[in-house]
Amino acid sequence: MAEQFSSPRQAQEGPVKTKKYIHDLGVSLIEKPAEDPSAQAGKPKRRREDEVTPANIALERSPKRTRTVWRTLSDARVDYWRENGTWPNPEQEETMDRFQEPIKPALAKKKSSNSLRRKRSEASINAETILTPSSSDQAPRELKSATYRYLRYESRLSERGSFMAKYKNISVESRELCRKLLESPQTPPKHTLFDDDLFEETLELIKGRNETRIIRDIAQLIVPPAELLAMRGSKHLKILRETTNAGWNNAIPFYGPRPQPDYGLGFKRQAFTKEQLQKLQPFIGNDMEECSYFAATDDMYFPFLTSEVKCGASALDIADRQNAHSQTVLSRGLFELFRLVGRAKELDNTISGFSYSHSDVDVRIWAHLIVTNGDDVKFYREPIAKFDIEKTIQADNRWIAWTVTMNILDLWVADHFRLICSAVDMLPAKLDFDVSELSDSDRTHPEPVSSQSGIPQQAKDCSTAGPRAVPDGSPDIQQMTPTTTIQSKSSNSKKKKTK
Repeated sequence: MAEQFSSPRQAQEGPVKTKKYIHDLGVSLIEKPAEDPSAQAGKPKRRREDEVTPANIALERSPKRTRTVWRTLSDARVDYWRENGTWPNPEQEETMDRFQEPIKPALAKKKSSNSLRRKRSEASINAETILTPSSSDQAPRELKSATYRYLRYESRLSERGSFMAKYKNISVESRELCRKLLESPQTPPKHTLFDDDLFEETLELIKGRNETRIIRDIAQLIVPPAELLAMRGSKHLKILRETTNAGWNNAIPFYGPRPQPDYGLGFKRQAFTKEQLQKLQPFIGNDMEECSYFAATDDMYFPFLTSEVKCGASALDIADRQNAHSQTVLSRGLFELFRLVGRAKELDNTISGFSYSHSDVDVRIWAHLIVTNGDDVKFYREPIAKFDIEKTIQADNRWIAWTVTMNILDLWVADHFRLICSAVDMLPAKLDFDVSELSDSDRTHPEPVSSQSGIPQQAKDCSTAGPRAVPDGSPDIQQMTPTTTIQSKSSNSKKKKTK
Protein backbone atom coordinates (compact mmCIF):
# COMPACT_ATOMS: atom_id res chain seq x y z
CA MET A 1 0.00 0.00 0.00
CA ALA A 2 1.44 3.36 -1.01
CA GLU A 3 2.27 5.72 1.77
CA GLN A 4 -0.27 8.54 2.30
CA PHE A 5 0.90 12.04 2.95
CA SER A 6 -0.08 13.45 6.30
CA SER A 7 -0.46 17.00 5.01
CA PRO A 8 -0.68 18.92 1.70
CA ARG A 9 2.73 20.47 2.45
CA GLN A 10 4.31 17.04 2.78
CA ALA A 11 2.58 15.96 -0.42
CA GLN A 12 4.14 18.86 -2.33
CA GLU A 13 7.76 18.21 -1.26
CA GLY A 14 10.20 16.89 -3.82
CA PRO A 15 10.33 17.35 -7.59
CA VAL A 16 7.42 16.09 -9.61
CA LYS A 17 6.89 15.13 -13.22
CA THR A 18 3.55 15.99 -14.80
CA LYS A 19 1.79 13.57 -17.12
CA LYS A 20 -1.00 15.15 -19.07
CA TYR A 21 -4.00 13.55 -20.69
CA ILE A 22 -6.67 15.13 -22.90
CA HIS A 23 -10.29 14.08 -22.55
CA ASP A 24 -13.05 14.81 -25.08
CA LEU A 25 -13.80 18.35 -23.91
CA GLY A 26 -11.55 18.78 -20.91
CA VAL A 27 -8.05 18.32 -19.59
CA SER A 28 -6.90 15.98 -16.85
CA LEU A 29 -3.50 16.61 -15.36
CA ILE A 30 -1.95 14.05 -13.02
CA GLU A 31 1.16 14.52 -10.97
CA LYS A 32 3.45 11.51 -10.56
CA PRO A 33 6.65 11.34 -8.47
CA ALA A 34 9.73 10.92 -10.64
CA GLU A 35 11.48 7.55 -10.37
CA ASP A 36 14.96 9.04 -9.97
CA PRO A 37 15.17 12.84 -9.69
CA SER A 38 18.97 12.85 -9.73
CA ALA A 39 19.05 10.91 -12.99
CA GLN A 40 17.12 13.66 -14.71
CA ALA A 41 19.56 16.41 -13.77
CA GLY A 42 21.43 17.90 -16.66
CA LYS A 43 19.42 16.07 -19.30
CA PRO A 44 17.11 17.92 -21.71
CA LYS A 45 13.48 17.04 -21.23
CA ARG A 46 11.90 15.05 -24.04
CA ARG A 47 8.29 15.82 -24.81
CA ARG A 48 5.90 12.91 -24.66
CA GLU A 49 3.58 12.30 -27.60
CA ASP A 50 0.55 12.74 -25.38
CA GLU A 51 1.92 15.78 -23.59
CA VAL A 52 0.24 19.16 -24.12
CA THR A 53 2.28 22.32 -23.94
CA PRO A 54 1.14 25.45 -22.12
CA ALA A 55 0.73 27.14 -25.51
CA ASN A 56 -2.06 24.71 -26.36
CA ILE A 57 -3.92 24.78 -23.08
CA ALA A 58 -4.43 27.92 -21.03
CA LEU A 59 -4.29 26.94 -17.38
CA GLU A 60 -3.83 29.11 -14.35
CA ARG A 61 -0.32 28.58 -13.01
CA SER A 62 1.34 29.37 -9.74
CA PRO A 63 4.81 30.95 -9.87
CA LYS A 64 6.58 27.69 -8.94
CA ARG A 65 4.52 24.73 -10.10
CA THR A 66 1.78 23.64 -12.49
CA ARG A 67 -1.71 23.55 -11.07
CA THR A 68 -3.50 20.25 -11.37
CA VAL A 69 -7.03 20.18 -12.76
CA TRP A 70 -9.41 17.37 -13.54
CA ARG A 71 -12.52 17.21 -15.65
CA THR A 72 -14.50 15.87 -12.68
CA LEU A 73 -13.74 15.08 -9.07
CA SER A 74 -14.46 11.40 -9.78
CA ASP A 75 -11.71 11.41 -12.41
CA ALA A 76 -9.35 12.88 -9.85
CA ARG A 77 -10.15 10.17 -7.29
CA VAL A 78 -9.60 7.38 -9.84
CA ASP A 79 -6.34 8.88 -11.05
CA TYR A 80 -5.12 9.22 -7.48
CA TRP A 81 -5.98 5.58 -6.77
CA ARG A 82 -4.15 4.42 -9.88
CA GLU A 83 -1.01 6.27 -8.88
CA ASN A 84 -1.00 5.62 -5.14
CA GLY A 85 -3.03 2.48 -4.59
CA THR A 86 -5.32 4.23 -2.11
CA TRP A 87 -8.12 6.78 -2.14
CA PRO A 88 -7.39 10.43 -1.31
CA ASN A 89 -8.28 11.72 2.12
CA PRO A 90 -10.94 14.47 2.54
CA GLU A 91 -8.36 17.24 2.63
CA GLN A 92 -6.85 16.12 -0.66
CA GLU A 93 -10.33 15.78 -2.23
CA GLU A 94 -11.07 19.36 -1.28
CA THR A 95 -7.90 20.45 -3.09
CA MET A 96 -8.88 18.42 -6.14
CA ASP A 97 -12.37 19.90 -6.17
CA ARG A 98 -10.97 23.40 -6.01
CA PHE A 99 -8.53 22.78 -8.87
CA GLN A 100 -11.16 21.41 -11.23
CA GLU A 101 -12.92 24.79 -11.48
CA PRO A 102 -10.54 26.41 -14.02
CA ILE A 103 -11.37 23.80 -16.63
CA LYS A 104 -15.13 24.57 -16.71
CA PRO A 105 -14.90 27.79 -18.78
CA ALA A 106 -12.75 25.97 -21.33
CA LEU A 107 -15.34 23.21 -21.59
CA ALA A 108 -18.17 25.71 -22.05
CA LYS A 109 -16.20 27.61 -24.66
CA LYS A 110 -15.53 24.51 -26.69
CA LYS A 111 -19.15 23.38 -26.56
CA SER A 112 -20.36 26.77 -27.82
CA SER A 113 -17.68 27.37 -30.42
CA ASN A 114 -20.31 27.81 -33.13
CA SER A 115 -22.29 30.48 -31.30
CA LEU A 116 -21.52 34.07 -30.50
CA ARG A 117 -21.31 34.73 -26.78
CA ARG A 118 -21.54 38.21 -25.42
CA LYS A 119 -18.69 39.36 -23.23
CA ARG A 120 -19.72 40.74 -19.88
CA SER A 121 -18.93 44.42 -20.09
CA GLU A 122 -19.61 47.42 -17.94
CA ALA A 123 -23.13 47.37 -19.34
CA SER A 124 -23.69 44.01 -17.58
CA ILE A 125 -25.11 42.37 -20.67
CA ASN A 126 -27.47 39.60 -19.72
CA ALA A 127 -28.22 37.40 -22.71
CA GLU A 128 -27.32 33.74 -22.35
CA THR A 129 -27.36 33.04 -26.08
CA ILE A 130 -27.48 35.41 -29.03
CA LEU A 131 -27.25 34.94 -32.77
CA THR A 132 -24.36 35.99 -34.91
CA PRO A 133 -24.98 38.93 -37.27
CA SER A 134 -24.67 36.64 -40.27
CA SER A 135 -27.10 34.00 -39.02
CA SER A 136 -30.83 33.83 -39.53
CA ASP A 137 -33.07 35.97 -37.38
CA GLN A 138 -35.15 32.88 -36.65
CA ALA A 139 -33.53 30.87 -33.89
CA PRO A 140 -34.58 27.22 -33.46
CA ARG A 141 -37.57 26.82 -31.17
CA GLU A 142 -35.51 24.98 -28.56
CA LEU A 143 -32.84 27.67 -28.57
CA LYS A 144 -35.11 30.68 -28.37
CA SER A 145 -36.96 29.33 -25.31
CA ALA A 146 -33.92 27.92 -23.48
CA THR A 147 -33.44 30.95 -21.25
CA TYR A 148 -37.08 30.91 -20.18
CA ARG A 149 -37.25 27.28 -19.05
CA TYR A 150 -36.22 28.02 -15.49
CA LEU A 151 -38.35 29.51 -12.76
CA ARG A 152 -35.47 31.72 -11.67
CA TYR A 153 -35.97 33.79 -14.83
CA GLU A 154 -39.04 35.30 -13.18
CA SER A 155 -36.97 36.44 -10.21
CA ARG A 156 -34.40 37.97 -12.57
CA LEU A 157 -37.16 39.99 -14.19
CA SER A 158 -38.57 41.11 -10.86
CA GLU A 159 -35.13 42.26 -9.72
CA ARG A 160 -35.18 44.63 -12.68
CA GLY A 161 -38.72 45.90 -12.21
CA SER A 162 -40.81 43.53 -14.34
CA PHE A 163 -43.23 41.40 -12.32
CA MET A 164 -45.15 38.37 -13.53
CA ALA A 165 -47.87 39.14 -11.03
CA LYS A 166 -51.05 41.15 -10.76
CA TYR A 167 -50.84 44.79 -9.78
CA LYS A 168 -52.89 45.14 -6.62
CA ASN A 169 -53.97 48.71 -7.34
CA ILE A 170 -54.98 48.37 -10.98
CA SER A 171 -57.00 51.36 -12.11
CA VAL A 172 -60.72 51.18 -12.72
CA GLU A 173 -60.17 52.21 -16.34
CA SER A 174 -57.73 49.37 -17.02
CA ARG A 175 -59.93 46.80 -15.36
CA GLU A 176 -62.93 48.05 -17.29
CA LEU A 177 -60.99 47.81 -20.55
CA CYS A 178 -60.16 44.15 -19.84
CA ARG A 179 -63.81 43.41 -19.14
CA LYS A 180 -64.90 45.21 -22.29
CA LEU A 181 -62.46 43.27 -24.46
CA LEU A 182 -63.70 40.01 -23.02
CA GLU A 183 -67.43 40.66 -23.16
CA SER A 184 -68.02 42.78 -26.27
CA PRO A 185 -69.61 40.47 -28.87
CA GLN A 186 -67.95 39.56 -32.15
CA THR A 187 -69.27 37.42 -34.98
CA PRO A 188 -67.06 34.33 -35.40
CA PRO A 189 -65.88 33.43 -38.91
CA LYS A 190 -67.45 30.56 -40.83
CA HIS A 191 -65.97 27.64 -42.74
CA THR A 192 -63.08 27.05 -40.35
CA LEU A 193 -61.74 24.07 -38.40
CA PHE A 194 -63.72 25.40 -35.43
CA ASP A 195 -67.04 24.73 -37.15
CA ASP A 196 -69.32 22.42 -35.17
CA ASP A 197 -68.87 19.49 -37.53
CA LEU A 198 -65.06 19.75 -37.53
CA PHE A 199 -64.13 21.12 -34.12
CA GLU A 200 -63.83 17.92 -32.08
CA GLU A 201 -62.08 16.10 -34.91
CA THR A 202 -59.63 18.99 -35.21
CA LEU A 203 -58.70 18.83 -31.53
CA GLU A 204 -58.23 15.09 -31.76
CA LEU A 205 -56.06 15.51 -34.84
CA ILE A 206 -53.63 18.00 -33.27
CA LYS A 207 -53.52 16.34 -29.86
CA GLY A 208 -49.94 15.42 -29.05
CA ARG A 209 -48.60 17.08 -32.20
CA ASN A 210 -45.73 19.56 -32.21
CA GLU A 211 -45.96 23.33 -32.01
CA THR A 212 -45.63 23.81 -35.75
CA ARG A 213 -48.74 21.73 -36.35
CA ILE A 214 -50.69 23.64 -33.69
CA ILE A 215 -49.67 26.95 -35.27
CA ARG A 216 -50.65 25.76 -38.73
CA ASP A 217 -54.09 24.42 -37.79
CA ILE A 218 -55.56 26.59 -35.03
CA ALA A 219 -53.26 29.51 -34.09
CA GLN A 220 -55.07 31.88 -36.46
CA LEU A 221 -58.36 30.97 -34.80
CA ILE A 222 -56.91 31.91 -31.41
CA VAL A 223 -55.16 35.11 -32.54
CA PRO A 224 -56.56 36.19 -35.93
CA PRO A 225 -53.88 37.70 -38.23
CA ALA A 226 -54.33 41.44 -38.56
CA GLU A 227 -52.73 41.74 -41.99
CA LEU A 228 -55.10 39.18 -43.51
CA LEU A 229 -58.06 40.94 -41.90
CA ALA A 230 -56.85 44.19 -43.44
CA MET A 231 -56.72 42.51 -46.87
CA ARG A 232 -60.30 41.33 -46.41
CA GLY A 233 -61.70 44.78 -45.77
CA SER A 234 -60.70 45.95 -42.26
CA LYS A 235 -59.09 49.15 -43.50
CA HIS A 236 -58.34 50.43 -39.99
CA LEU A 237 -55.83 47.60 -39.64
CA LYS A 238 -53.71 48.72 -42.60
CA ILE A 239 -51.36 50.47 -40.16
CA LEU A 240 -50.31 47.17 -38.55
CA ARG A 241 -47.33 44.93 -39.22
CA GLU A 242 -46.91 41.31 -38.09
CA THR A 243 -43.91 39.17 -37.26
CA THR A 244 -44.09 35.37 -37.27
CA ASN A 245 -41.30 33.63 -35.35
CA ALA A 246 -39.01 36.50 -36.34
CA GLY A 247 -36.36 37.87 -34.04
CA TRP A 248 -36.88 41.40 -32.81
CA ASN A 249 -33.35 42.22 -33.87
CA ASN A 250 -33.80 45.98 -33.61
CA ALA A 251 -35.19 45.86 -30.08
CA ILE A 252 -33.11 46.23 -26.94
CA PRO A 253 -33.80 43.19 -24.75
CA PHE A 254 -34.66 43.66 -21.11
CA TYR A 255 -33.03 40.51 -19.72
CA GLY A 256 -31.92 37.56 -21.82
CA PRO A 257 -31.83 37.11 -25.59
CA ARG A 258 -33.74 39.41 -27.86
CA PRO A 259 -37.45 38.48 -28.15
CA GLN A 260 -38.66 36.16 -30.89
CA PRO A 261 -42.40 35.64 -30.40
CA ASP A 262 -44.30 33.12 -32.49
CA TYR A 263 -46.56 36.01 -33.44
CA GLY A 264 -45.99 39.71 -32.88
CA LEU A 265 -48.02 42.74 -33.84
CA GLY A 266 -47.08 46.39 -34.00
CA PHE A 267 -47.27 49.42 -36.28
CA LYS A 268 -45.67 49.42 -39.70
CA ARG A 269 -43.19 52.13 -40.61
CA GLN A 270 -45.51 53.44 -43.32
CA ALA A 271 -48.18 54.13 -40.69
CA PHE A 272 -46.24 57.22 -39.58
CA THR A 273 -46.01 60.45 -41.54
CA LYS A 274 -42.78 61.65 -43.11
CA GLU A 275 -42.40 64.28 -40.40
CA GLN A 276 -42.93 61.70 -37.65
CA LEU A 277 -40.35 59.36 -39.16
CA GLN A 278 -37.84 62.22 -39.29
CA LYS A 279 -38.39 62.86 -35.60
CA LEU A 280 -38.04 59.17 -34.75
CA GLN A 281 -34.96 58.65 -36.91
CA PRO A 282 -32.34 59.86 -34.38
CA PHE A 283 -33.67 57.36 -31.85
CA ILE A 284 -33.90 54.46 -34.30
CA GLY A 285 -30.67 55.05 -36.22
CA ASN A 286 -29.49 52.57 -38.80
CA ASP A 287 -32.13 49.85 -38.61
CA MET A 288 -29.72 47.34 -40.14
CA GLU A 289 -27.08 47.72 -37.44
CA GLU A 290 -28.43 49.42 -34.34
CA CYS A 291 -30.85 48.66 -31.54
CA SER A 292 -33.71 50.88 -30.48
CA TYR A 293 -36.33 51.22 -27.79
CA PHE A 294 -38.95 52.04 -30.41
CA ALA A 295 -38.39 49.53 -33.22
CA ALA A 296 -38.74 45.77 -32.92
CA THR A 297 -37.73 45.08 -36.52
CA ASP A 298 -36.76 47.31 -39.41
CA ASP A 299 -40.44 47.64 -40.37
CA MET A 300 -42.36 47.21 -37.10
CA TYR A 301 -42.42 50.01 -34.55
CA PHE A 302 -44.01 50.08 -31.08
CA PRO A 303 -45.28 46.46 -30.90
CA PHE A 304 -48.18 45.79 -28.56
CA LEU A 305 -49.28 42.14 -28.97
CA THR A 306 -47.36 38.86 -28.72
CA SER A 307 -48.35 35.20 -28.83
CA GLU A 308 -46.40 32.06 -27.90
CA VAL A 309 -47.40 28.47 -28.68
CA LYS A 310 -46.29 25.49 -26.60
CA CYS A 311 -47.15 21.80 -26.36
CA GLY A 312 -48.70 20.81 -23.05
CA ALA A 313 -50.24 22.84 -20.25
CA SER A 314 -47.07 22.83 -18.14
CA ALA A 315 -45.08 24.37 -21.00
CA LEU A 316 -47.35 27.41 -20.95
CA ASP A 317 -45.31 28.69 -18.01
CA ILE A 318 -42.37 28.96 -20.39
CA ALA A 319 -44.56 30.76 -22.91
CA ASP A 320 -45.67 33.17 -20.18
CA ARG A 321 -42.05 34.03 -19.40
CA GLN A 322 -41.30 34.63 -23.06
CA ASN A 323 -44.33 36.89 -23.32
CA ALA A 324 -43.40 38.70 -20.12
CA HIS A 325 -40.01 39.58 -21.57
CA SER A 326 -41.41 40.68 -24.94
CA GLN A 327 -44.08 42.78 -23.28
CA THR A 328 -41.55 44.38 -20.94
CA VAL A 329 -39.44 45.33 -23.95
CA LEU A 330 -42.35 46.99 -25.74
CA SER A 331 -43.71 48.62 -22.59
CA ARG A 332 -40.33 50.09 -21.76
CA GLY A 333 -40.10 51.50 -25.29
CA LEU A 334 -43.44 53.23 -24.86
CA PHE A 335 -42.34 54.59 -21.50
CA GLU A 336 -39.09 55.95 -22.95
CA LEU A 337 -40.98 57.79 -25.67
CA PHE A 338 -43.29 59.48 -23.20
CA ARG A 339 -40.46 60.26 -20.82
CA LEU A 340 -38.63 61.98 -23.66
CA VAL A 341 -41.50 64.44 -24.06
CA GLY A 342 -42.22 64.81 -20.35
CA ARG A 343 -45.48 62.81 -20.35
CA ALA A 344 -44.47 59.61 -18.54
CA LYS A 345 -47.04 60.23 -15.84
CA GLU A 346 -49.84 59.69 -18.37
CA LEU A 347 -48.87 56.03 -18.69
CA ASP A 348 -49.22 55.26 -15.01
CA ASN A 349 -51.53 52.28 -14.41
CA THR A 350 -52.40 51.93 -18.09
CA ILE A 351 -52.37 48.92 -20.40
CA SER A 352 -49.54 48.94 -22.92
CA GLY A 353 -49.99 45.53 -24.57
CA PHE A 354 -51.48 42.04 -24.60
CA SER A 355 -50.07 38.53 -24.75
CA TYR A 356 -51.39 35.04 -25.51
CA SER A 357 -49.93 31.74 -24.33
CA HIS A 358 -51.67 28.68 -25.73
CA SER A 359 -51.30 24.99 -26.51
CA ASP A 360 -53.64 22.74 -28.48
CA VAL A 361 -56.43 23.26 -25.91
CA ASP A 362 -55.31 25.65 -23.12
CA VAL A 363 -55.25 29.42 -23.54
CA ARG A 364 -54.03 32.23 -21.28
CA ILE A 365 -54.62 35.89 -22.16
CA TRP A 366 -52.81 38.69 -20.32
CA ALA A 367 -52.95 42.47 -20.31
CA HIS A 368 -49.66 44.19 -19.45
CA LEU A 369 -49.48 47.39 -17.44
CA ILE A 370 -47.04 50.22 -16.91
CA VAL A 371 -46.77 51.70 -13.40
CA THR A 372 -44.75 54.89 -13.13
CA ASN A 373 -43.46 56.99 -10.28
CA GLY A 374 -41.55 59.91 -11.73
CA ASP A 375 -38.71 58.42 -13.78
CA ASP A 376 -39.09 55.08 -12.05
CA VAL A 377 -41.12 52.47 -13.92
CA LYS A 378 -42.37 48.99 -13.14
CA PHE A 379 -44.23 46.47 -15.25
CA TYR A 380 -47.05 44.12 -14.25
CA ARG A 381 -49.64 41.93 -15.93
CA GLU A 382 -53.35 41.31 -15.43
CA PRO A 383 -55.07 38.04 -16.41
CA ILE A 384 -57.95 38.58 -18.81
CA ALA A 385 -58.91 34.93 -19.27
CA LYS A 386 -57.63 31.36 -18.75
CA PHE A 387 -59.62 28.52 -20.28
CA ASP A 388 -59.76 25.24 -22.17
CA ILE A 389 -61.19 25.57 -25.69
CA GLU A 390 -62.54 22.02 -25.67
CA LYS A 391 -66.32 22.08 -25.71
CA THR A 392 -67.98 20.76 -22.55
CA ILE A 393 -71.45 20.71 -21.02
CA GLN A 394 -70.33 23.55 -18.79
CA ALA A 395 -69.10 25.93 -21.50
CA ASP A 396 -68.01 26.39 -25.08
CA ASN A 397 -64.90 28.60 -24.99
CA ARG A 398 -63.50 28.06 -28.46
CA TRP A 399 -64.13 31.65 -29.65
CA ILE A 400 -63.12 33.56 -26.49
CA ALA A 401 -59.55 34.23 -27.59
CA TRP A 402 -60.65 35.18 -31.10
CA THR A 403 -63.23 37.60 -29.65
CA VAL A 404 -60.70 39.27 -27.34
CA THR A 405 -58.24 39.74 -30.19
CA MET A 406 -60.85 41.21 -32.50
CA ASN A 407 -61.94 43.63 -29.77
CA ILE A 408 -58.31 44.68 -29.25
CA LEU A 409 -58.04 45.42 -32.96
CA ASP A 410 -61.42 47.13 -33.24
CA LEU A 411 -61.74 48.96 -29.89
CA TRP A 412 -58.21 49.64 -28.64
CA VAL A 413 -55.61 49.81 -31.43
CA ALA A 414 -56.75 53.10 -32.97
CA ASP A 415 -56.69 54.94 -29.64
CA HIS A 416 -53.30 53.44 -28.79
CA PHE A 417 -51.85 54.56 -32.11
CA ARG A 418 -53.18 58.10 -31.65
CA LEU A 419 -51.58 58.20 -28.20
CA ILE A 420 -48.20 57.19 -29.65
CA CYS A 421 -48.45 59.69 -32.48
CA SER A 422 -49.27 62.50 -30.06
CA ALA A 423 -45.99 61.85 -28.26
CA VAL A 424 -43.97 61.47 -31.47
CA ASP A 425 -45.33 64.81 -32.69
CA MET A 426 -43.82 66.47 -29.61
CA LEU A 427 -40.30 65.34 -30.47
CA PRO A 428 -38.11 68.15 -31.90
CA ALA A 429 -37.92 68.22 -35.66
CA LYS A 430 -34.19 68.98 -35.61
CA LEU A 431 -31.93 67.88 -32.82
CA ASP A 432 -28.76 69.62 -31.62
CA PHE A 433 -26.62 67.46 -29.36
CA ASP A 434 -24.03 70.15 -28.70
CA VAL A 435 -21.16 68.16 -30.18
CA SER A 436 -18.16 69.22 -32.23
CA GLU A 437 -18.67 70.44 -35.77
CA LEU A 438 -20.16 67.81 -38.07
CA SER A 439 -18.98 67.04 -41.56
CA ASP A 440 -21.22 67.63 -44.55
CA SER A 441 -21.96 63.91 -44.76
CA ASP A 442 -22.98 63.89 -41.11
CA ARG A 443 -25.37 66.75 -41.76
CA THR A 444 -26.94 64.86 -44.63
CA HIS A 445 -27.12 61.59 -42.69
CA PRO A 446 -27.15 62.54 -39.00
CA GLU A 447 -25.60 60.08 -36.59
CA PRO A 448 -28.12 58.27 -34.40
CA VAL A 449 -28.54 59.63 -30.92
CA SER A 450 -27.15 56.42 -29.49
CA SER A 451 -23.73 57.18 -30.93
CA GLN A 452 -23.56 60.75 -29.68
CA SER A 453 -25.57 61.53 -26.59
CA GLY A 454 -29.10 61.59 -25.28
CA ILE A 455 -30.18 58.00 -25.73
CA PRO A 456 -29.74 55.79 -22.66
CA GLN A 457 -26.34 54.11 -22.45
CA GLN A 458 -27.85 50.68 -23.03
CA ALA A 459 -28.76 51.58 -26.60
CA LYS A 460 -25.25 52.81 -27.23
CA ASP A 461 -23.77 49.59 -25.90
CA CYS A 462 -26.11 47.59 -28.07
CA SER A 463 -24.94 49.26 -31.26
CA THR A 464 -21.24 49.33 -30.43
CA ALA A 465 -21.10 45.73 -29.27
CA GLY A 466 -22.65 44.43 -32.48
CA PRO A 467 -26.00 44.17 -34.21
CA ARG A 468 -27.18 41.34 -31.97
CA ALA A 469 -25.53 42.37 -28.72
CA VAL A 470 -27.79 42.66 -25.72
CA PRO A 471 -27.44 45.45 -23.16
CA ASP A 472 -28.51 45.26 -19.58
CA GLY A 473 -32.19 45.88 -19.14
CA SER A 474 -32.14 47.25 -15.64
CA PRO A 475 -34.62 50.09 -15.18
CA ASP A 476 -32.07 52.52 -13.82
CA ILE A 477 -31.22 54.10 -17.16
CA GLN A 478 -30.03 57.55 -17.99
CA GLN A 479 -32.76 60.14 -17.79
CA MET A 480 -33.79 61.84 -21.00
CA THR A 481 -36.03 64.86 -21.11
CA PRO A 482 -36.52 67.43 -23.83
CA THR A 483 -35.27 70.19 -21.55
CA THR A 484 -32.11 68.49 -20.34
CA THR A 485 -31.00 66.16 -23.12
CA ILE A 486 -32.31 67.22 -26.50
CA GLN A 487 -32.69 70.76 -27.64
CA SER A 488 -34.32 72.14 -30.71
CA LYS A 489 -31.76 73.47 -33.14
CA SER A 490 -33.67 76.71 -33.32
CA SER A 491 -33.16 77.25 -29.59
CA ASN A 492 -29.38 76.89 -29.75
CA SER A 493 -27.72 80.26 -29.47
CA LYS A 494 -24.49 78.98 -31.06
CA LYS A 495 -24.77 78.46 -34.77
CA LYS A 496 -22.75 75.72 -36.41
CA LYS A 497 -20.17 76.72 -38.93
CA THR A 498 -20.73 75.53 -42.46
CA LYS A 499 -17.96 74.47 -44.77
